[in-house]
Amino acid sequence: MERILISACLLGHAVRYDGKGKPLDHPAINRWRSEGRLVTLCPEQAGGLPTPRPPAEIENGLSGEDVLEGRARVLEVTGGDVTPAFIAGAERALAVARDNGCAYALLIDGSPSCGSGFIYDGSFSGARHPGLGVTAALLRRAGIAVYSDREIDALVAHLDGEAGTAS
Repeated sequence: MERILISACLLGHAVRYDGKGKPLDHPAINRWRSEGRLVTLCPEQAGGLPTPRPPAEIENGLSGEDVLEGRARVLEVTGGDVTPAFIAGAERALAVARDNGCAYALLIDGSPSCGSGFIYDGSFSGARHPGLGVTAALLRRAGIAVYSDREIDALVAHLDGEAGTAS
């Protein structure tokens, strides 16, 4: 049975920058939890960042891929450079995923770590653009299928289809 790395905030853990969770209410979450499929992690905390913490975004409308390639930084609204913590958190997330046999990740969209459909553009104005956060980019590079919280039905369909063909 394939395991799923999941953003801790999606399970209600108070790990987000604002000290809150963002629980995802979906029947599959409880089913996967009871099946022992979920592996919970907050990459930002795993990278050593405190909670709460200043909001952070990837600069200049760039993406997690750019951060991994050294072309962009992750900056706090205060101007602090937290790029090393975001990279360390992404590396920790990948290690945890590999250690636990996670072929999938279900991550909160919009985050400079976990975003996979969109991220914010670095202006701290609420403007967003398509792109990957640092953790989502590293997981995808490693061949882990990344789904955003808005794509949970697609992940359910994929996993249920896989289970239906495993007879």
